[in-house]
Amino acid sequence: MSDRRPHDLSGRAAELLPGCIEAGREELVALPHRDRVLFEVRLERWFQNLVDGLEPVYGERDDFGTFLAELVRALARGHRERPEPLKVLDLERDLSPDWFQRPNTVGYVAYADRFAGTLRGVIDRSDYLRELNVTYLHLMSVLWPRDGENDGGYAVRDYREVDPRLGDRDDLRAVCDALRAEGTSLCVDLVLNHCSDQHPWALRALAGDERYQRYFYLYPDRTVPDAFEATLPEVFPDLAPGNFRWLPDLGRWIWTTFHDYQWDLNWSNPAVFAEIVEVMLDLANLGVEVFRLDAVAFLWKRMGTDCQNQPEVHDLLQALRACSKIATPAVAHKAEAIVGPDDLVHYFGVGRRYGKVANIAYHNSLMVQTWSALASRDTRLMTHALREFPRTPSSIAWATYLRCHDDIGWAVADDDAAAVGLHGAAHRAFLSDYYAGTFDGSHARGAVFGHNERTGDRRISGSLAALAGLQAAREADDGPGIELAIARILVGHAIILAFGGVPLLYMGDEIGLPNDDAWHEDPATRGDNRWMHRPRMPWDRVAARHDPATVEGRLFAGLRRLIRARRTTPQLHAANGAEVLDLGHARLFAFVRPSPLGDLAAVFNMTETPQTVADAFLSEAGIEDPVDRIGGDRPDLRAGSLRLAPYEALWLV
Repeated sequence: MSDRRPHDLSGRAAELLPGCIEAGREELVALPHRDRVLFEVRLERWFQNLVDGLEPVYGERDDFGTFLAELVRALARGHRERPEPLKVLDLERDLSPDWFQRPNTVGYVAYADRFAGTLRGVIDRSDYLRELNVTYLHLMSVLWPRDGENDGGYAVRDYREVDPRLGDRDDLRAVCDALRAEGTSLCVDLVLNHCSDQHPWALRALAGDERYQRYFYLYPDRTVPDAFEATLPEVFPDLAPGNFRWLPDLGRWIWTTFHDYQWDLNWSNPAVFAEIVEVMLDLANLGVEVFRLDAVAFLWKRMGTDCQNQPEVHDLLQALRACSKIATPAVAHKAEAIVGPDDLVHYFGVGRRYGKVANIAYHNSLMVQTWSALASRDTRLMTHALREFPRTPSSIAWATYLRCHDDIGWAVADDDAAAVGLHGAAHRAFLSDYYAGTFDGSHARGAVFGHNERTGDRRISGSLAALAGLQAAREADDGPGIELAIARILVGHAIILAFGGVPLLYMGDEIGLPNDDAWHEDPATRGDNRWMHRPRMPWDRVAARHDPATVEGRLFAGLRRLIRARRTTPQLHAANGAEVLDLGHARLFAFVRPSPLGDLAAVFNMTETPQTVADAFLSEAGIEDPVDRIGGDRPDLRAGSLRLAPYEALWLV
């Protein structure tokens, strides 16, 4: 490497790079020259990001240099053990780093067992995913969860093993290979905040191993836990109140932010960081291409705060991202941080971390505001809140969605509500009442989840069909109601497919699955009503997707039409961020996607009645003779006005 000028480095990165290069070389001596050079080129390129992420967290330790050299050894081993097809994919994505930002990217999210029974079953169902042009498949609860209660698979027993009910590591590799051959990337959850009490680390800690006890937060009495509790919220106030659990066998209190059986990992210990990197490398070398980094907002604990979104969280995520860029650059990171806009933008990186943290993050606000506008038939809050959203780097992508496996929390900020004449708490209460179906005139059939008696917050469970009114309309055999519900579902998807990023379709939404009432009959799920929107895929109903006379057929065809339009509309590349427009119209939501190829203006009627708006915003976007990309038709323009049918969506170029 001495004949090549390395990237400019500063501070401790410049000081430590030579030793780390040497450490990496010792692991790579058996590799071909090309592979050794590739690793060192990537190490030099991303080493500053790695050190800048780790130094604020671990840099005061006397063994920081040794820790960093050992970490590079692990990265080198991961590179050494990487299969040849994945090394080729690494090269492709080095050359095309925008692979996940492109308009042909469409995601699908499902519990592996509920979608296909087993991992091999996923391969058998891949033709269905191809019909929807899916290029990104997020399979949940793939890694081995604890026995008994496991928070829907998010209490992991072993990060390196597959749930035996689904198959084994060879089956996971086979799924990755099969999907990759079809141009689809597999996303798997990597739970970073906690592991289960059945994980080997936890069992060794319980057995008295001091090394592994340092992987967790343990306290001999309530002094420190009580001091933290003074400012800590409760994630599950009714299911799992408090944030600490007593371990009688150990005689200590342990930090458990979520459930008693989910033990928070102590990220102030660099050994935890190193362990997670080894896990990432192992799964990436099986073929996993996207890590959904779960519960990342909670990684760092600081007395006197809510212990969420602390600066060290973003440093750690930057360092994890740099590790992937060095050893497995085909891999993308998606941050699962369901937080407010001002906090959320930090998961892409601001200031010195700009664009260095995660590739993808959930646009929780877009989801919440869409449901808010559909309930209130008023888009002023949606328009204001999303116009105020901080700008993000052009190298990232939002994950846009209407539903996921979790409940919906009404993340409506009080100041945003006040700006449009609403009271924040009252509006959040209205949304809970509306989507629980208790508000007069509501079409929804959801259920309250996680009622916090102290704050009054109530979250909502329910399938997309239940929340959008389709379930109630079908049960009542209400033809007009069915028409409106289908239109609501499609306008919501038209928003997430056009807003910018990776649109995620949640399993069953494409055929309008209702709530699954069987959730309360199973002892494993009856204590958690989120299972009402986690049904098993009824493949007999899926067969109706090609029948235009059925609801399933109309929804499936409508979604495929939107996806086809997205795939052929270059303005929808995620690098072209959405600029929300204020049309001065309380029933319409609109944004522009600026592009060198000509801007796209998207307009959505969020009500069941026709709406009209002045068309001046089109000429301001340079769109003089508009055509709708969804239908290929010219919009209804008359006397300087644009007319939209109930729940109509237009992508105008």
